[in-house]
Amino acid sequence: MSAQVPDAAEPMGPPLHFPGGASSPPPDFPQVLGHPRPLWMLFMSEFFERFAFYGIRWALVLYIVAQFHNGDPTGEKPASELYGAYLALVYAGAIFGGWIADKLIGYQRSILLGAVIMALGLFMIAVPSETVFKLGLATIIVGNGLFKPIISTMVGKLYAADDQRRDSGFTIFYMGINLGAMISPLITQYLAQQVFGAEGMPAYKVVFISAGVGMILSLLWFWMGRGQLKGLGLPPVGNEGLGRMLMVALGGLVLGVPAFYFLLTISAHTLQYILMALIIVPAIMLVAEGIREGTVARDKVFAMLIIFIFNVLFWAFFEQAGSSFNFLAEKIVNRDLGGWIFPTAWFQSVNSVAIILLAPVMAWLWVRLGRANPSIPRKFGLGLIFNGLAFLLLMFALTELVDPQTLKIPFWTLFMVYVIQSIGELALSPIGLSMTTKLAPARSAGFAMGCWFLSIAIGNNLAGIFAGEASGEGGMTTASALSAYTTGFYLLAGSGLLLFLIAPLVQRLMHGTK
Repeated sequence: MSAQVPDAAEPMGPPLHFPGGASSPPPDFPQVLGHPRPLWMLFMSEFFERFAFYGIRWALVLYIVAQFHNGDPTGEKPASELYGAYLALVYAGAIFGGWIADKLIGYQRSILLGAVIMALGLFMIAVPSETVFKLGLATIIVGNGLFKPIISTMVGKLYAADDQRRDSGFTIFYMGINLGAMISPLITQYLAQQVFGAEGMPAYKVVFISAGVGMILSLLWFWMGRGQLKGLGLPPVGNEGLGRMLMVALGGLVLGVPAFYFLLTISAHTLQYILMALIIVPAIMLVAEGIREGTVARDKVFAMLIIFIFNVLFWAFFEQAGSSFNFLAEKIVNRDLGGWIFPTAWFQSVNSVAIILLAPVMAWLWVRLGRANPSIPRKFGLGLIFNGLAFLLLMFALTELVDPQTLKIPFWTLFMVYVIQSIGELALSPIGLSMTTKLAPARSAGFAMGCWFLSIAIGNNLAGIFAGEASGEGGMTTASALSAYTTGFYLLAGSGLLLFLIAPLVQRLMHGTK
C-alpha cells in the first residue's frame, strides 16, 4: 500500500529521514515490551491516521462519478485522473514537511498541525460541491505533508543510531500502518452501505466524515500522549512561541491549498509534464554533486537514477488499486459469493492482510538465501515482474474466464491480483529509500530523497492516466480493461526483465552497496 506518501503513501514504504533527525541521543525512555514507551503512542496515532487516509481510498473515484457526473460511466476517466493527481501531489507535497519541521516549528507541532488540516480537508470533501471537494483534497495534501513524513521520522528519533532494536521498532510501527489500512475499508464500507446507505446507493459522504473522525482521534491520541516524548521533537531553540506555527498554518491554507487546488484542476497530462520538470533539476544537481565528489559517487548517482525510472513504472501500475480496479470490481468482477455480495471496498484490505502475513516470510527468505540473496536492482526487477504477473492474471481472466451470461470474471481473480501485487511490493518498496540514502552524495541526501518521492508522484499521476485508458471514453468494459491491462503486463514484464539483464551493470555502478 501506498502509501501513493506517498504513502504516500504506502504502508511498506521505508521511514523518512531529514537533516538533523538523528544528530542527538534520545532521552532515557521507559521501556514497554522491549521498546521505548512512545513507540506505542506513535503506533496508535499512525493507526488512526492511516484509517482516515485509506478509508476514503475505495470511495473517491466511485463518489466522483456518482456525485459530479450523475453516475454516467463517461465520468470514470476524469475521476481516475483526478485520483491519480491527488495521490501524486500527496507524495510531492510531503517533500516540504521535513524542512518545515526541522527549521520552523518542530516535529510535534508539525504532526499536530498536519492532523488538524487533514481533518478539515476530510470533512470538506463530504460537501457536495466539486469546487469544495477539490479544495478539500488540496487541504488533505497540505496536512499530509506536515503529518505523514514527520511521524515516521519521530519513530527513528526514539532510538540511538546504533540501537539494534531500530529495525524492529519500525516493523512494529508498520504493523500500525497496515492494521489501519486493513480495518478502515471494512468499517467505512459497512457504514456507507449497511448503516446509512444501501448496496446500490452507498452513502459516500459518510465515508469521508468517518475518515475525518479517525483523523481527529489521531490528533487527540498524539496530543494526550506527547508528554511521553520528554521534549523530543519540540521546536528549535528560540522558536518556542506560536508565531511560526500560525505562520505555517496561514501559509499552508493561503498559499499551499490554492496551489494544490490549481494543480488538481489542470489536465493530468499537463501535471505530468510539471512533475517531470520538477525531478529534472534535483537529478541534474545530484549528477553534478556526484561528479564533484569523484568517480564512485558519480557512478552511484547514475545507478540511483536508473532505479528511479523503474520505480515510476512500478507505481504507475500498482496504484490501479485506488482507481481502475474499483471500477473493475464494481462492473466486471462477480462478487456474488453464494448469495452474499463481497463489498468493493474490502478488496482494499487484501493488500494489508497480504503484507502482514507475507512480510515475515519474505524477510526469512532473504536471510535464508544468504549469499544468493538478490541484489538491489534484481529485487526491483522482481517487484516489477510480480506486478506484471498480476496483470497477466487479469489478461487471462478477461480472455478465458468471462461468464457468457453475466459477462463477469470470477471473484478470486481480482483477489489474487492484490495478493500477487503485494509480493511485488515487498520485493521493491522496503529497500527504496534505504537504497537512496546509501547511494546519494553525502551533501545531497535531501535532493536524493526529493527525487525518490517525485518518482513515486510521477508514477501515481501516470496511474491515473492509465486508469482513464482502462475505462475509455464511455466507461469500463471487458474490452477496454483487457486492452489496457495487456499493455500493463507487457510494460511491467519487459521492464522487469530489462532490469534483470542490466542488474550486473547497475550493481557495478553501486560499487558494492548492498
